[in-house]
Amino acid sequence: MKWIAPVLAYLAVGVGIFQFHSAWGALLGFHAAIITSLFIAKPNIPIKTLLQNNNFKWIPASVLLCGSSGLTLYVLWNSFGFAADLPAQVESLGLYESNWIPFIMYFALMNPWIEEYFWRGYLGSNTSGLSVSDFLYSGFHGLILVNKVPTGSLFFGLAVLVVAGWFWRQIFREDKGLLAPVLGHMAADLAILLVVYWRI
Repeated sequence: MKWIAPVLAYLAVGVGIFQFHSAWGALLGFHAAIITSLFIAKPNIPIKTLLQNNNFKWIPASVLLCGSSGLTLYVLWNSFGFAADLPAQVESLGLYESNWIPFIMYFALMNPWIEEYFWRGYLGSNTSGLSVSDFLYSGFHGLILVNKVPTGSLFFGLAVLVVAGWFWRQIFREDKGLLAPVLGHMAADLAILLVVYWRI
């Protein structure tokens, strides 16, 4: 079941985007696939681990470093070569002025808790090197970025996400708590989505 879980998560995102053309459908389906997988697997990781932090230094390190991704995206926006029809592509996924902010709020406030428990907790590894889970975490973002940026930018983005997944996993490995990764993930999600919202 452990390696079927990421397949289900990928399928949920793919179906939501390419079949139903819905950002909300992809996000909620993704969360449903993860929660269902966790419910069946019943991993031996207490939910309270999400609120655990044993060394405070990891919180500002995670939040500041990962939150800076939004500033980086804003400054380098033109360098990434986003598709000229990006606003139309976003609208085709059901994101309009009326529901962008609720989408950003749900994504930034809910997604990090679910993803960190899944990717760094359930599917995580204690290795200090790169792990398969780092690549699995990064990979599904390719479904979101495809046709929106050139191939070079796509692979660059995926590489950055591998490093982000590795970084959050190392915090969990050292700290034994997921609060710092969750807060860093939250800062990254919020900053990046706000930049996309402002830019398009």
